[in-house]
Amino acid sequence: MEIKELTEQMHRFVGAMGWYAADSPRPQTLRNMAISLSLEANEVLEHFQWSDHLENPDELAGELADVMLYLMQIASVAGIDLEQSVLDKLEHNYGRTWDQP
Repeated sequence: MEIKELTEQMHRFVGAMGWYAADSPRPQTLRNMAISLSLEANEVLEHFQWSDHLENPDELAGELADVMLYLMQIASVAGIDLEQSVLDKLEHNYGRTWDQP
């Protein structure tokens, strides 16, 4: 499945929950979604807070999925082609000079 298809499924879910409604208790503004993305990313960090060992891969997978869902939603709502942005960034990074150890 491609990012575009995943994004469409994410929008269907958010719509089904009523979160795109004007009177939603969870308004899907870019600001609110960016905050949520950061919070979910920090939940990924919790899995490594006191250990380098991963205790529960399934829980981590769920947190990573939450991060990806918010990332896709932000990109879509902002009118950004996330797939192309990733490809552009990789191309840019190939041309960068990285610190050598």
